[in-house]
Amino acid sequence: MLTYYAIATVCLTLFYVSCIILYAKCWKDLPFFENTEGGGATTFISVLIPARNESNNILSCLNSILAGNYPKDLFEIIVIDDHSDDATPQLVATHPSPNVRLIELKNLLKLADNQPFKKRAIEAAIGASKGGLIVTTDGDCIAPPEWLCLIETFYVQSGKRFIAAPVNFCDEKTAFERFQSLDYIGMMGVTGAGVQGRFTNMCNGANLAYEKSLFHEVGGFKGIDHVASGDDMLLMQKIARFYPDALGFLKNSKATVLTKAKPTIADFMSQRLRWASKSSSYTEVFTVLQLVMVFCFCWNILLSFCATVFWGLPVFLLFLFQFASKSIADYFFLRTMARFFNREDLMHPFLPPQYLHILYIIVVGSLANFKKTYQWKGRTVK
Repeated sequence: MLTYYAIATVCLTLFYVSCIILYAKCWKDLPFFENTEGGGATTFISVLIPARNESNNILSCLNSILAGNYPKDLFEIIVIDDHSDDATPQLVATHPSPNVRLIELKNLLKLADNQPFKKRAIEAAIGASKGGLIVTTDGDCIAPPEWLCLIETFYVQSGKRFIAAPVNFCDEKTAFERFQSLDYIGMMGVTGAGVQGRFTNMCNGANLAYEKSLFHEVGGFKGIDHVASGDDMLLMQKIARFYPDALGFLKNSKATVLTKAKPTIADFMSQRLRWASKSSSYTEVFTVLQLVMVFCFCWNILLSFCATVFWGLPVFLLFLFQFASKSIADYFFLRTMARFFNREDLMHPFLPPQYLHILYIIVVGSLANFKKTYQWKGRTVK
C-alpha cells in the first residue's frame, strides 16, 4: 500500500510542478504591452460598475476613474445599484460629474432569491450604454491614471475583442492580508499565462473589457445565468468557445486595478466560496483537471504529514519532498510576479504563506463541494 501511495504522491507532485513551470514559461512568452504607435484615443468606452452597499468606497472609485488621462468626452460611467441598504445610490446620483450615470436595479428587477443579480445589473447597463467597448470594474476598486488609455490602445492595436487585465490588492495591514496579496499576484500570473498558452481562460470582473457587439453575438449571459456569479470567467469561457482568437491579456502593471484584501477570515472565506461556487459550471477540461489535481495535491500533503504517525520516516520523507517541491516552484513563479508588480516586499517571509495556501485550498475546495450557499454583502446566495 505504501508503494502505491508513494507513486500517487510523486505523480501529483510532478503534475503540480509541471503546471507551475508551464505558467512561468507562458507568462514570460506573453508580450509586455505598451503603446508604440502613439496617436489619440478614438473609442467611446462605457465603464460599468455593479455596486451593492459600497457607500464607503464608491466615490473613491468614481473619482479615480475621472482623474485618469482618458479624454472625458470619450467615456461614461454607469453605476448599477443592486438593492443597496446604504447611501450608495444617493452618492452616485448626486455626483457632480456629467460622465456619471446611475441605474437602480430595484426599478428593473424585483428582489427575489437565487437571481443572478450582478449579471442582470450588467445586462441592464449594457442595454443603456453608449459605448462600443464595455469596461467593467467593482465599486471597491481604484483605477490607475493610465487605465482606460492602456485598455483602449491595447484593444485597437491588438485587435482583441475580449480583454482581461490585472487586479491586485493593496494597503495591507496584517500578515493575513499580505498572504492574500501574494496569493493574488500568483493568480494574475496564472490568468495571463493561461490566455497566452490558450489552455485555460480566467479573468476578473474588476478589470475586464469586451466589445458590446461581441457580448450580443454570443447571447450575453444566456446559458450561464443559472449561476449567481460568473459574470467574468463563465462569460470568457463562453466567448472562447465561439471566438478563441478574440481573447487577450493586457500585460502592463500600469493597467492594474487595485482593491483591498479581506480583513477577516470570515470575509475571506465568503469571497473564496463565492469564487469557487462557479467552478462546477466550468466547461474547459484543463481548467477543471487543474483544479481537481491541485486540490488532491494539497490534501495529499496534509495526509502525508498526518500519516507519518503510522508509517514513520518513509512517509515523512514523502511529505518533505512534496512540500519542498511546491515551495521551490511557487517561490520562483511568485518572485517573477512580485517583481513585475513591484511587490517584492510580499515575498518576505515566504514559508508561512505556503502553509496557509495548502490549508486554504483544502478548506475552500472541500466546503465548495458541500456548502451551496454563501453570504455576500448581507445577501444569502445559492
